[in-house]
Amino acid sequence: MHVILLERVGRLGTIGDEVNVRDGYARNFLLPQGKALRATAANRTKFEAERTVIEKRNEERRDAAAGIAQGLNGTTVIMIRQAGETGQLYGSVSSRDISEALAAKGFDVARSQVDLALPIKTVGVHSVALNLHAEVEVRVQVNVARSDDEAERQAKGEDLTVLSFEDEEEVAETAEAEATEGEAATEPAEEAAGDDA
Repeated sequence: MHVILLERVGRLGTIGDEVNVRDGYARNFLLPQGKALRATAANRTKFEAERTVIEKRNEERRDAAAGIAQGLNGTTVIMIRQAGETGQLYGSVSSRDISEALAAKGFDVARSQVDLALPIKTVGVHSVALNLHAEVEVRVQVNVARSDDEAERQAKGEDLTVLSFEDEEEVAETAEAEATEGEAATEPAEEAAGDDA
């Protein structure tokens, strides 16, 4: 389908460009969202008549998004979630969770503006892009941790998803000690069973 863009759209083009897109993309996204018009003679005339208004509206939206981006620059949100020993979350952190956390901090960011290809499923500090406008992108840090203390340690740069060498040795020693205690407890029971026979 041939359409006229009413705003800058990703890799397609900018305001006023006439581009060819797949029918489904045009019908389901561009046209309903008001990002494009069908490229007909009537729509071309209408677009040219309203071009200055459309460009001014786009500029206002871009400036508003740039203002929000200025405030968001360097922002970190902390998400406390339950996770296993290896740092794998029992659930996940989605774009809705990030949008709500930013709203709690006073930033108006829609869920659709959070550019998260896949939900976050591990603890750690993740950099997430926010597309506030077609021409304005900002990144925020999402600190996913099991507790506030862990979030602070991660913010300082500590990696809590990998056990340190000392931690691994301690875990191995504890497991070995438990195994030795278990064997010692079963031996007298076996001897007693042997005496009864």
